[in-house]
Amino acid sequence: MATDLAPPPAKAALKPGRRRPKVTLRTALVRYRWLYLMLLPGLVYFAVFKYLPMYGVSIAFQDFLPFLGYSGSPWVGFKHFEELFTGPDFGRLMFNTLLLALLTILLVFPAPIIVALMLNELRHSVLKRSIQSLIYIPHFLSWTIVASLTFLLLSVDFGVIAQFIHSLIGGRNVDYVAQPEWFRPIIVAQLLWKQTGWGTIIYLAALAGVNQDLYEAARMDGAGRFRQFWHVTLPAIRPTIVVMAVLTSGHLLDTGFEQIWLMTGALNRSAADVFDTFVYYMGITQGAFSYSTAVGLFKGLVGVLLIFGSNWLAKRLGQRGLF
Repeated sequence: MATDLAPPPAKAALKPGRRRPKVTLRTALVRYRWLYLMLLPGLVYFAVFKYLPMYGVSIAFQDFLPFLGYSGSPWVGFKHFEELFTGPDFGRLMFNTLLLALLTILLVFPAPIIVALMLNELRHSVLKRSIQSLIYIPHFLSWTIVASLTFLLLSVDFGVIAQFIHSLIGGRNVDYVAQPEWFRPIIVAQLLWKQTGWGTIIYLAALAGVNQDLYEAARMDGAGRFRQFWHVTLPAIRPTIVVMAVLTSGHLLDTGFEQIWLMTGALNRSAADVFDTFVYYMGITQGAFSYSTAVGLFKGLVGVLLIFGSNWLAKRLGQRGLF
């Protein structure tokens, strides 16, 4: 007797013009209940600590008085924003913040990419892992420790680096930490030392996903190491670089309060005052809650606009973008 080896009938294809059955919200919640359950703590965190406090932004449009509360404080519209833009501090704050941001983009942002590319070229696995571990360690140090080390190394009295520079160039001792012209180079050096190693993780992960057959094909075509780097490695990690650039653009005015505040002194304040520290001085030390909230809101709105603008530009240039 012949055995029927015919395959089982395939599922009937949808007829032209016929829509697939619509999945309801209830069905999706039941089907993916464990995924939504794992997502719940993150949603609660953002709701409680990110979105709920945004109600307090309303005091930027009020003359807020704590004993009157949100509802009892008088509304003044854009009064505090006008004071910010026409005040004597706005130009200095904007200049200091943008200059630090520009230095960060030009020097700090490319550093993890360069280090990751250099580590990727190492073939000795033990040496590669040792270097990775060493450059990761500074990320786990607090800014308080980093600032303390900076003062110890650059102190005019017993700083090792300060004494070494003095022995080379002679002249009078210089307190580098207190000088306004040295404030920005010190901040950039701290960022490079503390964040470069940790930032390489993302780019090393992107490099690990590069198809090795592409390198083999490039070598067969006679491409050297530089050609392989230019035509294979860089195009492979370009989407990651674009995404990180878009995310970084949102923090253009966010220079980092803790680091700046710890390194600010009476002598270097002309170069150290940025929007982050100005919000602290005005809001906490002087009690100008509405005015400092207006400054923070301005900084946040600029960050949002920069993210959307850089994402649009990335797409216009043919890249995927962030969203």
